[in-house]
Parts: sequence; structure tokens; C-alpha cells
Amino acid sequence: YVTFRHRRELDDGEMKTLLKALLRAEGRKWDLQVLCVLPEQTELIFTVREGRNGSPYELSDIVEPAKRRAGGQVIKSSGERFSPFYAESFDRIIRDEHELEERWTSIVEGPVRRELVQEPDDYEHLWVSGAS
Repeated sequence: YVTFRHRRELDDGEMKTLLKALLRAEGRKWDLQVLCVLPEQTELIFTVREGRNGSPYELSDIVEPAKRRAGGQVIKSSGERFSPFYAESFDRIIRDEHELEERWTSIVEGPVRRELVQEPDDYEHLWVSGAS
């Protein structure tokens, strides 16, 4: 599980840019289960894959480049001096099925809780593995 805050609220285009950047490693460096980009923070659950050497990819080698890529695009289009993403991320190993279910539900229901949509399926910056 990873979450990180944004320095400021993102607009729709910026959230879409970040979502695409995080999805870029899907199926190559990690297997995402759920990813939600909200205006003020991003949350995701995933399993890290192994690299060619048999060691798992480092989380920082997946998340940070995606944040830098998206931040660079935001800076270019907005004219801001700094990326809207804080450098730090909070990560946690999910220990059991109960915690997985609890975090999953919290992520999926986040847009509804924040009154951005009526139903999670209506939120375009929510990505769920296997959903069409």
C-alpha cells in the first residue's frame, strides 16, 4: 500500500496525467490492484514484480519516476516552478486479508466520501484491476 499527498489540489487534467504515469509500470514492474488519484492525495495497492536479476523492484524506482514524469508535465503546462507532488510517500506492507479489504474499500470509496461522485464507478481517476 502506498499513499502520497499533493502540495495543492490537482485539476482533472493533472489527475489524469498522474494516473497515466502510475499505470505505465503496470504489468512490468508491479501488478496494481487498485489506484485512486484524488485532488489532494493518491493511494494504491499493488504487488511488486521481480526484475531480471530475480530481486523485487524497489518501490522508489516505480513511484518516484512516475511522480517526476507527471510533475514535469504539470510544470510544463502550468508554468509553475515546482512539482505539485511532495517527494515523500508513505508505504506499508498489508499484513492480512482483513487489512487488504479495509484499505481496498477505503480507496474505492474515497471519491464518494469526498463527495466527488455518487458511485465509485463514476470516478474517472479510479483504476481497479479487472474492471472494464
